[in-house]
Amino acid sequence: MTVAIIVLTVLLAIVLVPLAVQKLTGNAQMRQRMSHLGVSAGLTRLIGVLELAGVAGLLLGLAFWPLGLVAALAVTALLIAAVAYHLRAKDDGKVTMVPLFFAFAAAALALLHLLAH
Repeated sequence: MTVAIIVLTVLLAIVLVPLAVQKLTGNAQMRQRMSHLGVSAGLTRLIGVLELAGVAGLLLGLAFWPLGLVAALAVTALLIAAVAYHLRAKDDGKVTMVPLFFAFAAAALALLHLLAH
């Protein structure tokens, strides 16, 4: 396992866990942001669950790399979907770049898992 795999895994966990918790607890600001994107409360909760599952997979992937690979690919897909929602809502480029940046980080993590094994 490389330092880069550990760093990207921890970075993604640090970013995704608070977002997932906000979605799952019905944080008012998160509800407003998701509503702006056209995402229902039910879908918001589902996304929160998927984010937590992704983080669990990423962290467990530190011990079992195939799980880390699959989780990194799933997180990449989830974040690309977030980019699509931001584009559809015609959000500012700065807002759209955030999930895009982390999608690239998750994709890089998947690639690192493949290259390391």
